[in-house]
Parts: sequence; C-alpha cells; structure tokens
Amino acid sequence: MELAARIRKIPDFPKPGILFYDISTLLIDPAAWRETIGRLAEAARAFRPEVLAAIESRGFLLAAPLALELGVGFVMVRKVGKLPGTVVSHSYDLEYGSDTLQLADGLIRRGSRALVVDDLIATGGTAAASVELLRKVGAEVVGALFLIELEGLEGLARLPVPGRSILRFPA
Repeated sequence: MELAARIRKIPDFPKPGILFYDISTLLIDPAAWRETIGRLAEAARAFRPEVLAAIESRGFLLAAPLALELGVGFVMVRKVGKLPGTVVSHSYDLEYGSDTLQLADGLIRRGSRALVVDDLIATGGTAAASVELLRKVGAEVVGALFLIELEGLEGLARLPVPGRSILRFPA
C-alpha cells in the first residue's frame, strides 16, 4: 500500500513557504491506518522497547495504538502545564527561542528501554530534547521512530540515539 499518497500536502501552513504534511487523511482510511501501525510496529520491534514516549500531540495518535500492538507501556511528553501532578521538565533551545517539555514523574521505571515516537522529524530539536528528558528520569533511550522524515534537514543525524522513519518527504 502506498501510504505516502494518503498524506495530504497543504502549502503555506502554518505560515507562507511551509508545506504541511497532514496525516488526517491517513487516519480517516482504516486500511491505511492499520498498515501504518503495522509498519511502525515492525520498525519498533527492532528497538525492543518496554515503553513508548510520544511527543505532543500527533505522536500520541501513533504511539497509543502502537503500544497496544507491541504490548508495551505508553507515556506522553507534553508542553508545560498539560500534565497533572509532579512532573520532570527539560528546557531546550530552538532556532528562535526556547521551549520546555515535561513528563509525569514516577511513570517510567529506571532503566526501562524507551522509544521516542512522533509523527514527523524535521531538524530533530524536539526529539533530541525528549531523549534528554527521558534520560533525566532514568530511562535507557534505545531510539526514536517517526512516520515522516523531512529530507535534507538531517533531523535523524542530529539525534543522540538511533532513529528511523517510515516515509520521507522533501522539506
């Protein structure tokens, strides 16, 4: 099945000059969605994860069914103020500013094999910050998995762990 053909391309979103790869058209197609989770599961098994750590918010859409398929746990890496209770934070620099990610404290057992999951990797900054956040809570981050990789931005090469994508599109 040609999954790339089921992803809608929206020019000039969220700002002029950006081509947005919209996975909504993949999610609405049950056969394509099932195939997507199957391909992601095949790639994820090579990492032998015990927990999937999904990046807000489209990463949640992928990681939740993927965790069920793999029989592993699932945690959410979120922006500030989105998680209840005690959290662990990690701030990082972006091209034009900074941001902070958070993870609920106490969910991940020290030494657990964690796999970062998101829908898309561009420059890799948020994914790399997610790896550092997971390391703060004692996880052994074994890799990162993405549905889409934007070619030419070298996001996977910038990660401090092995990374893999299922689809590649021009940036």
